[in-house]
Amino acid sequence: MGISKITRNFQITLPKDVRELKNFHVGEKLMFVVEEDKIGILKLDNDIIKQTAGLWSDINETGQEYERRVRKDWEKRRVS
Repeated sequence: MGISKITRNFQITLPKDVRELKNFHVGEKLMFVVEEDKIGILKLDNDIIKQTAGLWSDINETGQEYERRVRKDWEKRRVS
């Protein structure tokens, strides 16, 4: 996979091999999904529910556990 650099306007260029592999085209809308230290990019279309349905299927924590973990992270950042 290719490497890209963030511009001063915080823009990135998707490397050619990634564009071709995932069939990205000019004008398409993308959604960025952040989970811990990973960022995923999804194409948006009229059926976004199908695209995101299994996105968090490998998470082994409940919604409450997730919320507690996220709030602890917020607290750490606020104290630092």
